[in-house]
Amino acid sequence: MFAGSHLLSIDEKGRLAIPARFRTQLADAHGQQLVITMGPKPCLEIYPLATFRGIAEQIQNMEDRRTADKLKFFFIGRAVEAELDKQGRVVLPALLRKQAQLDGSVVLVGQITRFDIWAEDQWNEMFGKQGGKKEDLSEAFALLKR
Repeated sequence: MFAGSHLLSIDEKGRLAIPARFRTQLADAHGQQLVITMGPKPCLEIYPLATFRGIAEQIQNMEDRRTADKLKFFFIGRAVEAELDKQGRVVLPALLRKQAQLDGSVVLVGQITRFDIWAEDQWNEMFGKQGGKKEDLSEAFALLKR
């Protein structure tokens, strides 16, 4: 499970170092193969290859062909396979970095089955320095059995 947030930097070659604890989880459960793409939010999404293949299969099997075609075009069509190097870095493709406005400081956010990568300024604008407005989250938290 991928959880937690990390402030990281993209280097001049477009590489992002994945934190060691996540690298271990990736290697144990999924291997080093990843898929990087754009989702509906202004950030990149990084999936273990097996997880991404499962999503692609769901899209392929959708009865609503119009929705499936949209998802293939916007989600699958921007997907790039990648692999962690020996130092635990992944190269974020230039086109995807540009589309997500990623340069320099980023926030890597665990989302259970994937990571999101946000530009630090967008992350702070969207969620604030305190992680979001509590009144906006209270309804969602009320649904959880904790």
